[in-house]
Amino acid sequence: MNRFKNFRFGTLRDYVPFTILIALHLVVNQAAQAQTGSLADVSFMEGRWKGTFNGGPIDAAWAAPQGDNLAGFMRMMKDNKVTMYELLIFEQTEKGPIVLVKHFKPGLIGSEEKDVSDRYSFIEAKKNQALFEKSDGSIRIIYEKRSDNQLVIQRGNQKDGKWVFADLFVFDRVR
Repeated sequence: MNRFKNFRFGTLRDYVPFTILIALHLVVNQAAQAQTGSLADVSFMEGRWKGTFNGGPIDAAWAAPQGDNLAGFMRMMKDNKVTMYELLIFEQTEKGPIVLVKHFKPGLIGSEEKDVSDRYSFIEAKKNQALFEKSDGSIRIIYEKRSDNQLVIQRGNQKDGKWVFADLFVFDRVR
């Protein structure tokens, strides 16, 4: 009548492999979710920003995220002449946002080949901070809003097996 009357639960030892599999699945799933970001993680960059670099002014502007992208640019100058333009596009992918960067010399002459851009993949984000790594693993970039009126871009390089970051561009908000 009762099919389960002779059913007995096993010992704890019988459930260890199953428990390990569930725990492993949860850890891997959480790690995958932690690495997946969105454009909301970089929306703090929106606005106009001004700083100095190599003895001249540098201007930057980022539009608010819209759809699957956030677009921005930088203009670097020295002695009242442009030295470089930089176009930065954040695009949403299934694995999180990526950053595509193209550099241009005066006259809008591309520094990279026509179909080539520097590509950075999302690593992680915190409040007002996002970390990306160049596709070849050589450089990491942190975008950080340190206050309502300051935006900083830090460049990281490997040194003695650890990432060491230094401020590359420090911007003040333009009102």
